[in-house]
Amino acid sequence: VTKKAPSPPDPGEPLRVAGLSKKWGLKYVVFTSPTRDDLPDGGAAHFAKTITKLKELNTGIKTEPLIPDFLGSGAALETVLSAGPSVLGHNIETAAGLYENVRSGADYKHSLELLARSKKLRPDILTKSGIMLGFGETDAQIKKTLEDLLAGGCDLLTIGQYLAPSKKHFPVKKYYSPEEFSGWGETARKMGFKAALSGPLVRSSYRASRLYRRANGG
Repeated sequence: VTKKAPSPPDPGEPLRVAGLSKKWGLKYVVFTSPTRDDLPDGGAAHFAKTITKLKELNTGIKTEPLIPDFLGSGAALETVLSAGPSVLGHNIETAAGLYENVRSGADYKHSLELLARSKKLRPDILTKSGIMLGFGETDAQIKKTLEDLLAGGCDLLTIGQYLAPSKKHFPVKKYYSPEEFSGWGETARKMGFKAALSGPLVRSSYRASRLYRRANGG
């Protein structure tokens, strides 16, 4: 992905995504996009159209859009929620104290407010977030992040290991053991998350349908 100005969203993309999902017999679809702050709605309408087309062509399919913070726009969030996704995903990624170095340009408060607003507007739609470990966070910072997510009404959680894409990216400060990940997953569930997955290679879409079923008693 280059840094040049992106092209406008492809109006045919939502239908193609829905068509491929039908062809492949998918029952649960997680989808995301690069941040599109260049668009007035941050790409919210495109997310909504994709959800709508997926449901039109695939009876009973579950949808999980992983959205950006839309620069705090409540209207953009409402656009996505109006399409009725099964789960609304937005990753907080790391602890508040690390944002300046790790997530320059992102806003911890905006992320929490987005999740809380989603739960207030559509309590029937599960909310989901994820964090990555390995940026140099302390145990206290991890715990505080989980507490903040729960306070904002976050239902589902994923925890994974940060892996630097290149030597130019933020370096890995610590590699956590599988046992440590298992411990944080257990902590999250005991704290009150409806379901949580935690492991070195866990990412937002990892076993997403299983996480959804667990939250619904399946």
